[in-house]
Amino acid sequence: MTGKESVRPPAKAAGGFGALLSSFHQLRVHGVVSDWASFLKANRPDGFDCPGCAWPEPKEASRMEFCENGVKAIAHEITSHRVDRAFFERHTVGELAQRDHYWLERQGRLTEPMRYNAETDRYEPIAWADAFQLVGDRLRALEHPDRAVFYTSGRTSNEAAFLYQLFGRLLGTNNFPDCSNMCHESSGVALGEAIGIGKGTVTIEDFEKADAIFIFGQNPGTNHPRMLAELQKAAQRGCTIVSFNPLKEPGLQRFTHPKHPVATLVGSSTPISSHYYQPLVGGDLAAVKGMIKVVLEREAAAPGTVLDQAFIETHTRGFEAVRADAMATAWEDIEANSGLTRAQVTEAAELYLAADRVIACWAMGLTQQKQAVGSIQTLVNLLLLRGNMGKPGAGACPVRGHSNVQGDRTVGIVEKPKPEFLDALGRVFDFDPPREHGLNTVEAIKAMDEGRVDVLFCMGGNFAAATPDTELTEAAIKRLDLTVHVSTKLNRSHVVTGKDALILPCLGRTERDEQAEGPQVVTVEDSMSMVHASRGHRRPAGAMLLSEPAIVAGVAKASLTHEGIDWDALVADYDRIRAKIAEVLPMFADYNRKIREPGGFYLGNSARDRVWRTQGGQARFSVHPLPENHLEPNQLRLMTVRSHDQFNTTIYGLDDRYRGIKGKRMVVFLNGEDMADRALEAGMRVDLISQGADGRKRKAEGFEVVPYELPRGCAAAYFPETNVLVPIDSYASRSFTPASKFIPVWLERCDV
Repeated sequence: MTGKESVRPPAKAAGGFGALLSSFHQLRVHGVVSDWASFLKANRPDGFDCPGCAWPEPKEASRMEFCENGVKAIAHEITSHRVDRAFFERHTVGELAQRDHYWLERQGRLTEPMRYNAETDRYEPIAWADAFQLVGDRLRALEHPDRAVFYTSGRTSNEAAFLYQLFGRLLGTNNFPDCSNMCHESSGVALGEAIGIGKGTVTIEDFEKADAIFIFGQNPGTNHPRMLAELQKAAQRGCTIVSFNPLKEPGLQRFTHPKHPVATLVGSSTPISSHYYQPLVGGDLAAVKGMIKVVLEREAAAPGTVLDQAFIETHTRGFEAVRADAMATAWEDIEANSGLTRAQVTEAAELYLAADRVIACWAMGLTQQKQAVGSIQTLVNLLLLRGNMGKPGAGACPVRGHSNVQGDRTVGIVEKPKPEFLDALGRVFDFDPPREHGLNTVEAIKAMDEGRVDVLFCMGGNFAAATPDTELTEAAIKRLDLTVHVSTKLNRSHVVTGKDALILPCLGRTERDEQAEGPQVVTVEDSMSMVHASRGHRRPAGAMLLSEPAIVAGVAKASLTHEGIDWDALVADYDRIRAKIAEVLPMFADYNRKIREPGGFYLGNSARDRVWRTQGGQARFSVHPLPENHLEPNQLRLMTVRSHDQFNTTIYGLDDRYRGIKGKRMVVFLNGEDMADRALEAGMRVDLISQGADGRKRKAEGFEVVPYELPRGCAAAYFPETNVLVPIDSYASRSFTPASKFIPVWLERCDV
């Protein structure tokens, strides 16, 4: 993109003038510099929901809630570049498969349905009706509905997701893996067991009331930039912010809000974290258990003055077992496992004890470890000790990624649906839904590899790039009879095809959605259970684009023999879809009226109200031993990360401004002493090698060594380039989330 590669010192603060320059560059790259109307409509009551992250909107939104990643996401979608039939006439799929992720996504918007021709190795135009019929014929011919897998991206709206899961269950399967399986599934499992609901308990208003905010395994400066505005306000009013992250991330240290012109021009910034701890990769559980040990030691020294005994006795169970476990855990083991000293852990615990109201935030640094569920439940234990659950300014805050990843789950995109949901779905639509649990993402890949799946249907996303064990996954996909991708832009998954393949192009969030009965809105749910409307205003990128609900309805009509559902009527007016959602899910009562209110409505949260929908009816303390993070001689703990010019697998550019990287992605961040031990110098090239339980070695080649401030024995590199190193059987216990934040690797010098 820049034509120049370099490594510079990491940035001292997030945001500021650099964010403005980077945003302007993205507008220029995509040919949309003058289209400010689109950005002024983002995250407005009368506009569209940003297609980026799921961070909620402030109650008092400014005219433009500036976010660098939001600008990139919108520019990426409204680009003037097009991938049309002429593009596919110029390029074979084999040629496209040699291109990198960045090049593919930069080519522009898809404009018409395409079918892969294996004889010519090219995509060729196909009429919508013929595409729907092709999918319908293949699905009806399956030996069993479970030989189809229906994947969903978190950008899919509530309306499309609800129709999608209805279609799949009418077909007869619960095979609904989705992107949650690869990110916050661990949060859902952990919280569901501990507090009875798999969602965070806080709202945006709680950030205004918290005395302390603890952040684990998250880099908001790159992944959730709008969160920095809330952290900045919290820091300015005196809230203590404590960060745990193996990498020193500028966004967790200092921040300049780009919409504040004076601060941006003079380069002044606000300190964010008052305390910053760098545990080992995989050391979070031990660090939190150490904090619990300190809290319990303080209580033992002054009984009745430290813990919230009334809360523990009334609302929880399992406390005594957690106390016994923590007190029996040796400090030497806590230090060795966490990588932090006893003094550091004690200091963090004292900060927790000094605050009456505490929020704990986390992201994939916690969820993508083998012990992820245990780490999150141990963090819940810490909150429960002092009643920091279900009171203003306190609670659990898993910070999710894609804009509607939480909403998709709420309306039924789940491979293990609850019986009451299936009962209601069957009652409303007059059928008997399948009851057998379906496949999650890891299980789906294994089933493809073993020949137990014939059709993969993807509603958005980039399945081939987002998933682990890249070589195994891509080989499994190529064995399928049919792959179908509903997409806005070209990506890696379109060039990793089954024997037959379709690309079905859809409207983006920014575009007008005109149906038979007029213009439509869709709805999304943010990370804090707020549901609001999204109304596109731009002319669609192509005359042949269909909305996601229309595509689902078209496939359903061609595939199903079930009568009684008027798919055309549902798509003609999305109010009808929302009315059906409300019939199935009582939390959406009066859905159509509520989403017409500015800002939408709150779905509620039982744990926030101290109603515990757990077995036993109380919040649950749970015991988790320190993990055995065994390494072979000379191995490092590799964690995958995003660059600043990236959102999930979508790569907007080749710079990582905050970490000092310009014009490249094939880098590995190493501790200076680890480099010296291996006779490595900055700029040298290495291959990264892992080995799974299957004994097979996996290799990611040609990474440039970059010295960085992180603990000894740890390393970091970008995904999806390093997904090849994550063995298919390396995942979090019980959640099956790939363990991308703890990959044991060796380094080998190479000459690339």
